Amino acid sequence: MKNSATYEYHHMGIPTDKPQAGERYSSTFKMYTTAGHNEFRIQWHRFEEGCPLHPLVQSVPHIAFKVDSIEKAIEGKVVLLEPYYPFDNYRVAIIEVEGAPVELIETSLSEEQIWCDSHNNSVIYPNKD
Repeated sequence: MKNSATYEYHHMGIPTDKPQAGERYSSTFKMYTTAGHNEFRIQWHRFEEGCPLHPLVQSVPHIAFKVDSIEKAIEGKVVLLEPYYPFDNYRVAIIEVEGAPVELIETSLSEEQIWCDSHNNSVIYPNKD
């Protein structure tokens, strides 16, 4: 049975083993990520050894969708990353769909607020004191 979640394209993430211009490092996930400021919101992700993310996330491109309710969207799905808040008002989960990772985002933030680079001291980019 299909759930009643609605999906709106948000971005695409592509794993790479090559350094990319503008990468930002996440000590939490042991990965580098580009900003995704291009018109199609494509991000590149480069992972270090010991990255805690599921192997599918590290090896297969993912598409991300905004959803009204993460609970509805993950219902009955294989969850690769349990729902969490990487920063205020932005909740994320990753599921597996036919062998591919799919990121789900629940947020009330505008695109400008999401893509600004000021999410310091977040779960993904904790400040170093």
